[in-house]
Amino acid sequence: MGKKTGFLEYDRETSLEVSPKERIQNFNEFHIPLSREKQRTQAARCMECGVPFCQSGMLIGGMASGCPLNNLIPEWNDLIYNGNWEGAFDRLKKTNNFPEFTSRVCPSPCEAACTCNLNGEPVSNKENERSIIETAYANGLAAPKAPNVRTGKKIAVIGSGPAGLAAADQLNKRGHSVTVYERSDRIGGLLMYGIPNMKLEKQIIDRKIEVMKAEGVEFVTNANVGATKISMTPMVAKEDAMGEYLTNPEEKAVKADSILKEYDSVVLACGASNPRDIKAKGREAKGIYFAVDFLKTTTKSLLNSGLEDNKFVSAKGKNVLVIGGGDTGNDCVGTSIRQGAKSVVQLEMMPKPPACRAADNPWPEWPKVLKTDYGQEEAIAVFGQDPRIYETTVKEFIKDKDGNVVKAKCVKLAWKKDAKTGRMAMSEIEGSEYEVPCDLVLIAAGFLGTQDYVAKAFGVELNERTNVKTEAGGYATNVPKIFTAGDMHRGQSLVVWAIREGREAAKAVDTVLMGYSNL
Repeated sequence: MGKKTGFLEYDRETSLEVSPKERIQNFNEFHIPLSREKQRTQAARCMECGVPFCQSGMLIGGMASGCPLNNLIPEWNDLIYNGNWEGAFDRLKKTNNFPEFTSRVCPSPCEAACTCNLNGEPVSNKENERSIIETAYANGLAAPKAPNVRTGKKIAVIGSGPAGLAAADQLNKRGHSVTVYERSDRIGGLLMYGIPNMKLEKQIIDRKIEVMKAEGVEFVTNANVGATKISMTPMVAKEDAMGEYLTNPEEKAVKADSILKEYDSVVLACGASNPRDIKAKGREAKGIYFAVDFLKTTTKSLLNSGLEDNKFVSAKGKNVLVIGGGDTGNDCVGTSIRQGAKSVVQLEMMPKPPACRAADNPWPEWPKVLKTDYGQEEAIAVFGQDPRIYETTVKEFIKDKDGNVVKAKCVKLAWKKDAKTGRMAMSEIEGSEYEVPCDLVLIAAGFLGTQDYVAKAFGVELNERTNVKTEAGGYATNVPKIFTAGDMHRGQSLVVWAIREGREAAKAVDTVLMGYSNL
């Protein structure tokens, strides 16, 4: 273990943050890591519990408790404390292909399940993990290591998000020849264009991709597998058909039949990229966008030109209304403020969470408590108040004579138990309508499932949730040699779950191709 009495002797300490008003001047990451010596002290707080809930990866009440990757957290915490960074990196890489990503964007279910969290503050596992991987890169431990022997088997991975990359990384390490197809112009999927730069700077992704290339993985960008040859801009396309169309001059349609002929196996990892829409009167007004488009155009313009090309949805000088209270909604708030929004309001249908755990939400369940994320912190600093309004939804969008959105008619909601079903349901509170000025509306209401054109192209079945159908606990589809992983398989979820699914799908593919698997 770390230090026997470490959790008693040392207080939790985490990285410093650049102040909100300073960090909104750019799109850079804003956490200042602790020194390696201070990180060793933090690792000393780990007790190596008899039952390490931190690495359990259980689902309790439908939410993760502990790390879904089953990271060997007590082991590498002990190694950090003892100064064995190489050993810590070796233990970390046994379960996690991409700690450089997870240590930045994971919500840390490991810390929520930490035993120290029962009556105190948890061990800073997330920052300990980041310290391990960055130390590994700095000391050459994360350098490319190509497999010594190739099996002669060829595998195509469709989608380069965390699930696709994890599957590709594992299968390549086994000695198979892997090609990853990505419809966007850059590799990374939601890591690249779904997560803003201030949470995950894109050179971190590029650094890992270069390692994977050196190890033998091939990447093909602007390759829209299963798409038609009809051109349509993403801002015009409907949510249920956006991916089906080619959206830029460099993008090329790739036929599923050609993939099936060339490769011994195929892994579909295209994500749950079908955004949930808002069914309200006036929805067709100009100035209403899905959050995914807003975030993607901003990041793409930032990377291409430092926002100089103006090829992005801009919030500058606008009253912004964000619909959705989750992580994506928060990212929209932070991005809007960096662009110079005049005001930002964020709507949430659910009630405001309590400041402390409720009696029916005991440890080690995921704590359903109020969380003020970086975007909300920045809104408070800039505008003097939390942007979130709870138990509220949009009833109507109001347009001007040119069809531009100018206001949203909102209504308060009440959650009541249905007398017949016994379930909680929401209903509008009569007479509670009010108007909110808005020039830009960003819909961050989650995702409904996969865009089905890829599934149709390969002939794979979808389930009632529009995810690719497999047997329970399996990754093989109804079509021989085609597998699936990640959000396309399980629905919208965490990056850590996507990596786990990619790893497990890779093992399933390897078993079919080789008759056994040592992955």
